[in-house]
Amino acid sequence: MLLKSINYWSFPGGLDGTFAIESCFQEAKKNNFDAVELCIGQDGVLGLDTDKSRCEEILHLASKYEIKVASVASGVYWANALGDESPQAREKAGQDLEKMVRITSWLGARTLLTIPGGVDVFFIPDRAPVSYDNVWDRATEGLGKVLPLAEQLGVRLGIENVWNKFLLSPLEMAHFIDQFGSASIGAYVDVANILPYGYPEQWLQILGKRVVGIHFKDFRRAVGTIEGFVDLLEGDVNWPAVMAAIDEIGYSGPVVAEMIPLYRHYPAVRVANTSNAMDAILGR
Repeated sequence: MLLKSINYWSFPGGLDGTFAIESCFQEAKKNNFDAVELCIGQDGVLGLDTDKSRCEEILHLASKYEIKVASVASGVYWANALGDESPQAREKAGQDLEKMVRITSWLGARTLLTIPGGVDVFFIPDRAPVSYDNVWDRATEGLGKVLPLAEQLGVRLGIENVWNKFLLSPLEMAHFIDQFGSASIGAYVDVANILPYGYPEQWLQILGKRVVGIHFKDFRRAVGTIEGFVDLLEGDVNWPAVMAAIDEIGYSGPVVAEMIPLYRHYPAVRVANTSNAMDAILGR
C-alpha cells in the first residue's frame, strides 16, 4: 500500500527550519499521515551538521508517534548546485550532497530528493542563466562522484523535475538517469510541477521503474505562475489518470504532499485539508 506522507515544509515554521521535528510527527499523526518527508537546511532543526546520534533521536520520536521517515528533501541545492558555473560552488554542492546522503541513511530513509542544478532559478532573478549543456555535463560529473556513497549506504538520489528549465521531458529525464547505470539514482516526479509543459501520468508511465519518489501538489494551468499552486483537487492534475499510472508502473513508495506556500491565515488547516484530499485520491 502507498504510504501517505507529508513534507515538513507544509507545516508553519517548516520553510525556515524552526518547526520542532517532534511537533511535525505529532501533527502528521493527528492528521492521519503514515509518514513524513523531513527537510535538511543549512541549519535549523535538521541542518547539514546533523550527526548520527541526532538522527537516532529523531527515529525514536518517529517511533513514539508511529510515523515513518520515508524520504528526505532539501532546499540547499539552490545556494550551491552541482551544475553551477563556479567551481567552488560545485565543490560545496558535492560536499553538501554527501552530507545529506549520510543523514538520509541515518534516518533510515531510502530516497533523497536531489536537484542537480538549473539553467536558471525563477525566484532568484539576478542569477545569470547557465548553459543547458554545461548544467548537464557538470551535474553528471558531480552526481557520478557522490553515487558510490549512495550505493554503499542504500540511498537513492531522486532527481526532481522543478522549474529550473532543465530535464523538461520524461524521455530526457530517462536518458539522464540511465547514463549512470545505477539503481541508486532515479526520478522524483512532482505531478504539479509538470503541468505547465506536460502530463504527469505520461511522465510516470515513461519513467516507469525509474520513479523513486512522487510529490502530490496541484496547479491551475490558466494561472501559469507560482500563484497557480492550489490545494489538492482544486487544480488541473488528472488524479484518476495519475493513480492509474502509479498502479501501472508498480510504484509502492511514499506519495508526499508538498503544500507550499502556506495559507495566509490558520495555515495548519491546510494540513487537515490535504489529508482529506489524499484519502479521496488514494481511495481510503
